[in-house]
Amino acid sequence: MKLSLLDAVLFSLIVSSHGWEHKAHEFRPPLPGDSRSPCPGLNALANHGWLHRSGKDIDLPAFRSAIAGAYNYEPTSMDGFFKLALNFNLSTTGNQSTFNLFDLARHDEIEFDGSLSRNDIYFGDNVHFDPNIWATVAKNLNLYDTLGSEVNQYITVETAGKACAARAAEAKRVNPSFNASAMQVMGNPGTTALYLVTLWDEAAGAAPKSWVKALFEEDRIPYLEGYKTPKVPRTMDDVNEMAKRVSAVKVQV
Repeated sequence: MKLSLLDAVLFSLIVSSHGWEHKAHEFRPPLPGDSRSPCPGLNALANHGWLHRSGKDIDLPAFRSAIAGAYNYEPTSMDGFFKLALNFNLSTTGNQSTFNLFDLARHDEIEFDGSLSRNDIYFGDNVHFDPNIWATVAKNLNLYDTLGSEVNQYITVETAGKACAARAAEAKRVNPSFNASAMQVMGNPGTTALYLVTLWDEAAGAAPKSWVKALFEEDRIPYLEGYKTPKVPRTMDDVNEMAKRVSAVKVQV
């Protein structure tokens, strides 16, 4: 169907008002044989071509460039994470200076029980998005309740902290091999802090629900929903400070 000039103008106005794909980094779902991890944020980098779209042979310069370009983290801010993957001998690339995204799925190295959007390895698959796990987390986040005031369009630290704690408690209840390792204890609030900082709207002091939904449900950077990289670079200090806030949220036992 051909668009009239008026149709084209109206379409461009709608697109510009709601956000659009980052130039040269449009979203493409992974192809068969592509490598993906348990982490939606890393998967999104590959799905948008900030990392190799294959998700394979990722080296430190590419990793730095991706987190800076897509999310405006200081390029070296997550070097420690990258080095963990190599120090734990997770790489299956044959080159100990690179890794494939799927390499990060080895249990209880970097990956741990109680993921917000993946099931525990005890149940067979800790890599792919699990709609049943996410449905409970999304309910605790009030993710689909966006009617009413503008405040209801956002996820606060308090709401995110309670959802995080609830997910960990439920995983521990149903998984007989649940491992409350040091990585799990730190990582559960840490991953919540990471998505909050990555998707934080400074003006609102919270994370837009539509952005969180896109990242977790589609492994997609929410350009269509209006996401833009923050003007001020973010660091692991920001993530660590947010993790303290998440951990400090009072939850009912």
